[in-house]
Amino acid sequence: YTMELDTLPDIKLKSLEKIQGTNYEIEVENELVENRLKEIAKNQQNFSDKKDQELSQKGDLVIFDYAAKVDNKDFDGNTGKNIQLVLGNDLFIKGFDQQLIGLKINQNKLVKVNLPENFPKKDLANKKANFDCKILKIKKPIETKIDDEFGKKLGAKDLNDLKELIKKQIKGQYQSTLETITKKKILDQIDKDHEIDLPQNLVEQEVKLLTQNVKKEELEKNKKENLKLARSRIKTGLILNEIGIKNNLKVNESDIQSEIQKQLKSMPGQEKMVIDYYKNNQSAVASLRGALYEEKVVELIKTKIKLEKKNINTKEAEELLKKISANSKTSKTANTEKDQKKQKITKKKK
Repeated sequence: YTMELDTLPDIKLKSLEKIQGTNYEIEVENELVENRLKEIAKNQQNFSDKKDQELSQKGDLVIFDYAAKVDNKDFDGNTGKNIQLVLGNDLFIKGFDQQLIGLKINQNKLVKVNLPENFPKKDLANKKANFDCKILKIKKPIETKIDDEFGKKLGAKDLNDLKELIKKQIKGQYQSTLETITKKKILDQIDKDHEIDLPQNLVEQEVKLLTQNVKKEELEKNKKENLKLARSRIKTGLILNEIGIKNNLKVNESDIQSEIQKQLKSMPGQEKMVIDYYKNNQSAVASLRGALYEEKVVELIKTKIKLEKKNINTKEAEELLKKISANSKTSKTANTEKDQKKQKITKKKK
């Protein structure tokens, strides 16, 4: 008998001392926090009843009933009760709320509009419809006071505590993206420093995983790029795993439960769904374990490399992210042009 099997390569780890990275510390400007506060206050807007003789105007909340007809005929779902509409946002049917401006309570109004193109009943789409509306209530907007009471309503101790929470949220958004970029740079350098002979079967399996929902034309078009990405992912994964083994890193049950708890807090009202997902899906637990293991290894690497600490504000962070995004697009374009030139040269040679 002759048996052939793929074995994982022996990995000789190189020194991490030459690896460089940046640890960004985000400073959030007060102006940004104040603007976010105003946005929240606008979305938390309250209304008070208008008097009987007061007319509706832009910004008012109008409550009304309607009965609609197309070609003088009723249709399924043609009536509505206690419909609430803020005038001026044009969120119901285009041009509808404009016709409810200048009305009083208990007044009737025939609103004429074209039903939208995406109307559920396709045979009625784009047709002219008449809505016989009766105004039940008109409410005017009340300016929301941004004070300690406002902070308490949103779950903070007071206004200052709410500002700190907002600052923390903004900081976290930028920090998370920049940490991902730093991690990629570190892993790219580790990838370049190591030469590993990868089993072909393993590479092919990874390509299948990467392209399982990709159309055939796209598959052929990006064949080289997918192969390169698959090799890089396997290679990086093997190196990180080896670093983890050498440093006796492990992911225990408490780490997994702690991460699931974080997810539960970020998805209020969907706790049961998250718990059932991990309870009934062992591959999801394995995937979570892998992600946590990788995170531990990367954090360990950061302690062993030259990690420059850099303080930047959100405007500088925005510029940095734009620059990285532009460089990424330029790099992809350059690679595409290189491939096209190679193809032309190959054709000439043939």
